[in-house]
Amino acid sequence: MRNLNLKTALLFIVGMSALFGWLIILIQKPTLSFFVFLKLFPKVVTIDTIIITIFSSFLWKFKIFKGWLVPFPNLNGTWKGYIHTTWIDPTTGKRPGPIPAILTIKQSFFKISCVMRTAEMCSRSTISDFVLDSHNQIKQLTYSYDSNPIQTVKERSAQHLGTMVFNIIEKPKRKLKGEYWTGRKTTGDIEMEFWKKERLDDYPSNLGKHPVTAM
Repeated sequence: MRNLNLKTALLFIVGMSALFGWLIILIQKPTLSFFVFLKLFPKVVTIDTIIITIFSSFLWKFKIFKGWLVPFPNLNGTWKGYIHTTWIDPTTGKRPGPIPAILTIKQSFFKISCVMRTAEMCSRSTISDFVLDSHNQIKQLTYSYDSNPIQTVKERSAQHLGTMVFNIIEKPKRKLKGEYWTGRKTTGDIEMEFWKKERLDDYPSNLGKHPVTAM
């Protein structure tokens, strides 16, 4: 992700490398020379690689690293809420009511992917990243997506591309509030609340039908 604290991350890695090299020297107690340092290098790199792999997969989620090393929040899990579209139904001349939806987020230290589902469609992120600017109080998740409606509604709702921008709200309650626009020249607002850590693979039918389908 392009919003990493690169300077801090590099200093962290250099510090770990120095610490591991020092520990190896203490344990093995070799006669110090240029060739000894050359031999130490592969061992230190191997240890660094293992630590970085573990950190980027799991340890980055710990609160102790938040802010100074990890600048973005942990959004992993399933979020639920509603889509408010500006689309006008040609059969009624009105906007449909709120569309129930879920958003599943899979995130590691280096990557994040988003899948939004309703009773009628599934959209998957193609490019995603954070936009962070603490000075201007900006904390956003933004991504482009490919939306694929189910076959039975494609006559009125074709496959399309779009872009989503969420403002990340952590206090007093975890929320994602944002807007979207699509290649079909439709727009709308979305509000999601954090639901559960488990990432669901399908839209739960008990959350409700799509308002157009339900008519």
